Amino acid sequence: MIRVLVADDEPLIRAGIRMILTSADDIDVVAEARDGREAVETARSTAVDVALLDIQMPELDGLTALAEIGRVAPRVRVLILTTFGERENVLRALGHGGAGFLLKDSAPQELIHAVRAAAAGNAYLSPAATRHVVDTLASPAATARGEEARRRLSALTERELQVLALLGEGLSNADAGARLHMSEATVKTYVSRILTKLDCDNRVQAALLARDAGLEPAGG
Repeated sequence: MIRVLVADDEPLIRAGIRMILTSADDIDVVAEARDGREAVETARSTAVDVALLDIQMPELDGLTALAEIGRVAPRVRVLILTTFGERENVLRALGHGGAGFLLKDSAPQELIHAVRAAAAGNAYLSPAATRHVVDTLASPAATARGEEARRRLSALTERELQVLALLGEGLSNADAGARLHMSEATVKTYVSRILTKLDCDNRVQAALLARDAGLEPAGG
């Protein structure tokens, strides 16, 4: 079973997340926290695999709690709940060692998928939020920056470039597979290979690099 800690200062939000997660037969919500400080203490003292943290919480905000959990309970994988209005925090969350982020209005199945991905040691980045972050953060690249991005992308094959272009658009593996007539598993393999070749830690970094290089999806 994947043991989950849910931290949010609103009881109704916690109850809703609990209901969604416990509908999966491999996930158990073993603890809840009402603020960031309580989340840190619970992660330290309770056997937890994944912690789901809201950003806006009293005592300690989600990002500060994430950093503290990394210090006192490094075994715990942390997912951050965010909204479009908090997109500037996404890269900070990843920088603090977060296992990823997803939007508060995500579909229930996406929440379950994110927890499973985090528990398996993978990063989960909400496709919709990734696209929004990329659009926000990818300002027109300076010439030198664009040239460096294109130099790094030269290591990719044509097929890898096609997959990367769709990452830049914020598509999920399943949607990219449908666009390229590939299975989701095959796309996942390509994504792993792309991240390795580009020396990127996650999909957001790769997507930003694609934008810097001016990479566009075929026909887009």
